[in-house]
Amino acid sequence: MSEKTKARMLDIVYLAMMIVPFLLAIALKVVFKPAEEGITITGAMIYCTIPMPLQDLYITESQVNSLAVIIAILGLCLYLTHGIQVVPQSKRQIAAEWIVEKVNGLVADNMGQRFMGFAPFVAAILALSAFSSLSSLLGLFPPTSDMNIVAGWAVLVFILITHYKLKGGLWPYIKGFFEPIPVFAPFNVIGEFSTPVSMSFRHYGNVLSGVVIATLVGYSLRSLSSMLLGWLPGFLGKIPFLQVGIPAVLSLYFDIFSGCMQAFIFAMLTMLYIATAAPSED
Repeated sequence: MSEKTKARMLDIVYLAMMIVPFLLAIALKVVFKPAEEGITITGAMIYCTIPMPLQDLYITESQVNSLAVIIAILGLCLYLTHGIQVVPQSKRQIAAEWIVEKVNGLVADNMGQRFMGFAPFVAAILALSAFSSLSSLLGLFPPTSDMNIVAGWAVLVFILITHYKLKGGLWPYIKGFFEPIPVFAPFNVIGEFSTPVSMSFRHYGNVLSGVVIATLVGYSLRSLSSMLLGWLPGFLGKIPFLQVGIPAVLSLYFDIFSGCMQAFIFAMLTMLYIATAAPSED
């Protein structure tokens, strides 16, 4: 087998990694989703329950979809970086280098040169959040609409923030809670632990509100179409004409613009919190 054939086969494998996980997630949703009448706005479905000693482990729709997003991102990274050369010879290598340059510039501008090692972490947050929100375009439950998923990201960021604060010493970290005067200590403690709460609720609330609004508008247009155009003969009266076009415009904002914007905001807050928490180089 020639090297060119092997390279093409690897490309096919990487492309399959980007597509198959979402197809499996859609198939699971079709199999487990119950028949619905009217409008229903619920959380992630529970696919199965694994008995555990302390508490049962629930395998939910958001966990499955989040895993599908992670595998798809891995496939995309492998596809873009497969066969890279010193001098770019393909459009995908140019795209990969452009992404790396933009993320490095973002980290350098917001965190400084000494935090350049955070560039892969920031890129992972951006990609995971954006693709999770964009998965709703495929009819999937976006993992960013699940508080458990987003809170997990926020807790990870909070651990990093605390780690860098402790690099300045345990006593300065504790003393900071009593500044400027000791009476402010309770408020400083609340402010410290409110960071992951505010980050998670901001991201989760904005994405979930978009899903709810889009669902309500879509159902309202379908009902309005049935009321105004239901008199049309035959199957024409059953076609929701008013539902064509307007939901797509809403999707451009809530699913694409808002989802990508929330990913950018979450990444920006991560960079700013970590950079301000770390002690100075001196």
